[in-house]
Amino acid sequence: MTKQWDSESPIYLQLYQQVIRRILEGNIKEGEALPSVRTVAAEYQLNPITISKAYQMLQDESIVEKQRGLGLFVKTGVYNKILARERDTFISTEWPSLVKKIQRLGLSAEQLLSAIKENK
Repeated sequence: MTKQWDSESPIYLQLYQQVIRRILEGNIKEGEALPSVRTVAAEYQLNPITISKAYQMLQDESIVEKQRGLGLFVKTGVYNKILARERDTFISTEWPSLVKKIQRLGLSAEQLLSAIKENK
């Protein structure tokens, strides 16, 4: 299985973001092991150093912890930490441009809520 990588961002950052997204979506749960560097390298046909760099970022942020001889595991309580951080990032960086676009298009709160309900 190969993945299409975005040429605008380094692959290790995309891998990091993919792990974050999978934790938020519940595909990787707290206490669960991450796939080994070798497994990910083989699956995505990437250099193991690239995967190691992404995994190191996760360790540096205390999202995962290394268990000697067993691998990397998602730390307990990290879901809420990531969720709060991602919400703050969305509100401060993405939301302002969305609000401007909503205003420019003249969309009402009712129209937006209706669209949300339709897309569930």
